[in-house]
Amino acid sequence: MTLLLTRGDLETVLEPETCLDALRDGFLNADADSVSIAGQRVRTDLPFPGTATALIPGLLPGIPAYTVKVNAKFPAARPALRGVICLHSGTDGALLALMDSATVTAWRTGLAAALGTHLLAGAGEAVGVIGAGAQAELMVRGLGVLRPRGALVVHDTSADRAAQFAARHGGRVLSSAAEIAVACDLVLSATWSREPLLSLADTRPGAALHEPRRRRAGQGGAGGRSAGRVRARGRRPPARREHGRAGGRPDRGGDPGRGGAGRPPRPRERHGPHGLRTRGAALAGPRGRLGGVRAGPSGGDRAPGGPADVRPLTGCPRS
Repeated sequence: MTLLLTRGDLETVLEPETCLDALRDGFLNADADSVSIAGQRVRTDLPFPGTATALIPGLLPGIPAYTVKVNAKFPAARPALRGVICLHSGTDGALLALMDSATVTAWRTGLAAALGTHLLAGAGEAVGVIGAGAQAELMVRGLGVLRPRGALVVHDTSADRAAQFAARHGGRVLSSAAEIAVACDLVLSATWSREPLLSLADTRPGAALHEPRRRRAGQGGAGGRSAGRVRARGRRPPARREHGRAGGRPDRGGDPGRGGAGRPPRPRERHGPHGLRTRGAALAGPRGRLGGVRAGPSGGDRAPGGPADVRPLTGCPRS
């Protein structure tokens, strides 16, 4: 029998705390050699205002199944991403489940971004959100599970969507992305913009900019070419012993982005998509709460190339 897991089904069984634990374990146990067949990402333009993508196969050690993920991305639509994840038996290829791809993608991308932000950014900072969509929703929810946060401000091209987001999270609306960057040390950006939203001059010294969406080379966002000398950086997932000792956070020796005593602030840091290939597997696996389905990863795509003046990151959650 094939299980059909709709958006409503998934949102009923998924919990941020459980998903964050599963994603954390996935990062800590990530091993490029643990899966013998590398995943592939196939993308094509369409004669319509969107693109089509297939991710094959989704594999995870110890799970006797694989996934095929098919997405349609139409940035002007709401939601912008629609698709399906097909879970097949590794024994005979039987179709075990069909899952709403947009929901799984939003949860794993948003929560993985929250986890990376928690590990890399300073504590108690005001949080700025650019783009009040599904991934930003999960980023803020996940961050709230992991740590206390300061004030929240949000900007979106839709004033109504920004106001609703602010009301849900006890924040307030600002009128531009630049105002967000001026007001906050920690900026979460999740938009479909193809043009840079911020320049170096817009950001505060020592600011951390987290942008979980995948971008093709030359596209904009929080750290496009106009970002100048914004430094892209990340950390490898913390060792298990560090994770246990620090309660889920590595010993950072002070807040990233800030200088120590007598030292000037460190450069702005842009945390972009790169890292664990099997994040979707963590949500669809034994601890992922998808109705008991033992699923493989939602995709095995490779990390994208970044703009020429921004180095790819190491070990940060990917979109």
